[in-house]
Amino acid sequence: MRIVLAWLRLDSRRRWRSLMVLGLLVALATMTVLTAVAGARRGQSAFSRLWARTLPATITVLPNQPGFDWARIRALPEVAALSTFAVTGFAIDGYPLAGQNIGFPPGDGQIMRTIERPVVLQGRVFDPSRADEVVVTANFPAGYGKRVGDMLTLHLPTPRQSDHGYDPSDGVPPGGPRVRVRIVGVIRSFWFSDSPGSSGALVPSPGLLTRYRANLIGRRGHGHINALVRLRGGMAAIPAFRADLARATGQSDIDVWNNYVDLAGPIRRVIAFEAACLLAFGLAALVAAVFLIGQAVARYISATVADLQLLRAPGLRPRQAVAAAVAGPFLAAVAGTTLGVAGAIVASRWMPIGGVSALEPHPGFDADWLVLGIGWVTAPLVVLAGSAAAAGTALAASRALLVPHRSAVALAMARAGLPVSAVVGTRFALEPGRGHSAVPVRPALAGAVVGVLGVLAACTFAAGVSDAAANPARFGQTNQLESFLGFDGQTLAPAAGKALAAVAGDRDVVGVNDARSAVAYSRNTSITMYSYQPVGGKRLPVVLSAGRLPAAADEVALAPATAQQLGVTVGARIPVTGGSVRRTASVTGIGFVPDGPHNGYASGGWLTPAGYGRIFRGAHYSFKFRFAEVALRPGADVASAARRLSGAAARAAGGHGPGFTPPPPPQEVQELRDVAVLPIALGGFLVLLAAGAVGHALATAVRRRRHELAVLRALGMTRRQARMVVLTQASVLTLIGLAFGVPLGLAVGRGVWRVVADSTPLAYHPPLALLALLLIAPAGLLAANLLAAWPARRAARLPSGQILRTE
Repeated sequence: MRIVLAWLRLDSRRRWRSLMVLGLLVALATMTVLTAVAGARRGQSAFSRLWARTLPATITVLPNQPGFDWARIRALPEVAALSTFAVTGFAIDGYPLAGQNIGFPPGDGQIMRTIERPVVLQGRVFDPSRADEVVVTANFPAGYGKRVGDMLTLHLPTPRQSDHGYDPSDGVPPGGPRVRVRIVGVIRSFWFSDSPGSSGALVPSPGLLTRYRANLIGRRGHGHINALVRLRGGMAAIPAFRADLARATGQSDIDVWNNYVDLAGPIRRVIAFEAACLLAFGLAALVAAVFLIGQAVARYISATVADLQLLRAPGLRPRQAVAAAVAGPFLAAVAGTTLGVAGAIVASRWMPIGGVSALEPHPGFDADWLVLGIGWVTAPLVVLAGSAAAAGTALAASRALLVPHRSAVALAMARAGLPVSAVVGTRFALEPGRGHSAVPVRPALAGAVVGVLGVLAACTFAAGVSDAAANPARFGQTNQLESFLGFDGQTLAPAAGKALAAVAGDRDVVGVNDARSAVAYSRNTSITMYSYQPVGGKRLPVVLSAGRLPAAADEVALAPATAQQLGVTVGARIPVTGGSVRRTASVTGIGFVPDGPHNGYASGGWLTPAGYGRIFRGAHYSFKFRFAEVALRPGADVASAARRLSGAAARAAGGHGPGFTPPPPPQEVQELRDVAVLPIALGGFLVLLAAGAVGHALATAVRRRRHELAVLRALGMTRRQARMVVLTQASVLTLIGLAFGVPLGLAVGRGVWRVVADSTPLAYHPPLALLALLLIAPAGLLAANLLAAWPARRAARLPSGQILRTE
């Protein structure tokens, strides 16, 4: 032990800079890996922690009927808490109507107390009796430039506007009173959380609806009041609640959302993907850390063992030599790991990343001591084990005579009479060597392959995201225009049939569907059913992943998420209840449906007009919503077509026909854009890893094989040929990386995109990053030769005579 301590004091004074660099490398690597792993764990559990803490609504009940009696529903035995909300809209003065996210006004004081009790990030929850208090979600302060304590002006509609179903998203400003309100808190729960890309939401107090009821739901009582419900038995109580709801109301077609499945299901899939990407990033960082720190440790140990060889003669035993060699790196690793753990705690301030950050109940600093503790202990031990292995190998190499491995490719090139610089450069790239001439060939080859793979996989994945964002048909939305025609069994657009017939006759129109929708149930799963009713013989394209559309009254095509919930495939028969009689239908296909008010594009089903009438015979309303979907020919100008079709519909209906507008993009597009950053960041990190591996191999080859280069220079090799040796080495490494990395990168990128497409879900289309495929070879060769520029310059300027004399 005395010998080890004495050597440590001596060596640390001489080589403290090397130990400091080693410690900083360990700190950076530890911080990166622990931040990624802890961030993945935090993101993966964010939804569960928020759900467990906030008394979430189990279901959302959407009768959408004026005068609905909620007192009977509150009295049902399954109901633990119920809070109503008005389906209405208003505006915030001073901000564009487009993009405003106004929460539906709560109808009672139960909200945020017995149900959806939020985490208060700043301030407090509103006083339910105060009409002049509001709370906002976490993105609102940045999106609107307003904080807790600031004032806003809410502009309410007139009672007449509310009687006619006022919706601020139509672009018509409200004409009612202005109400000054104060922001009293920033809150977060699952129901009151920000969607991807949102600028934040405002939630008024129940006092606003109490004081301005006529402005918000109209004087004629046509406004809709829906409710959030927390059930005593959780999701297990949903079937019993639905049965009691049907008995209490005499209706079997009231829409009931299972919030955990219907609303949270897609979010949980995105969270899982983001966590997987972070873990992959952490794994890549770990591989890079092992490589970079391993090289630094190996160089330090090699130099230390060379010095310790001088003490072997006086009696230094091999075990003492190994202990003396590893002491410095081990202590540097302990200090670096401690610094890295502290850095990971600081970096947790920005975790989790992506859309899941909107669900984190405790944003800010977080110390995951399970991850941090394991990393704190493991990292120094790994460095210790690696140092001991390197020291033992170095001691054994000094006593052994090893035969170097020869490259068959280099030998073939030599026999073919290729230039000496090409042969030697290939040997440097492919022959690892032994002892003092050893070069990290395998890490360089692996780094080159991984770098090319990472770039091409990331670009291929990004191409898939770009394709999905530019093509709503990937989400089954094949219509470029839509028009709202009616709700609750009433068609609001006059002469809708004539108007749609005129639209179908337009030269740019290739498909028109006069769709009616309502909610049916099958095995306790709600299904928003749509009628497939083409107009004028022009059929709206439907994206199917299996089977076909229904052709008979007892057939149905299901959306993929609904088919998965029911556990059925094409050919199965399912019970369906939408009216007074339970029916049976055969599943003929799996495909996407319209992205409607009460369903996503992956949940629902298609019926023939006869099948729709059969399922919903005896229902309270013949339809919940009626709207038209219009598909245009490829290349048609959507804006001009919308104006032309609106005019044609108005003329056909006598001057007051339905208007046509482009549908909004599915929310999943923004979610895909959020997660697309992670694979690209991982690809960039792999590029850095490749650059480090190849650059280190080039520099090491020049340094450790300088004797071989000196001999060749003495035999007549020119400086230009010496440079070409290193450039050839870099090019060979790159070509091998391209040969293996390009097909692997394309396969990995498409494989990851298929996983995302299946989980989103969306129609899979093989992505092709054509520009990346065309540029990756020249860009890779250029980058490798740029990395080789400095080692090539050193190779050309080696002092051959001095090297040959000393070695």
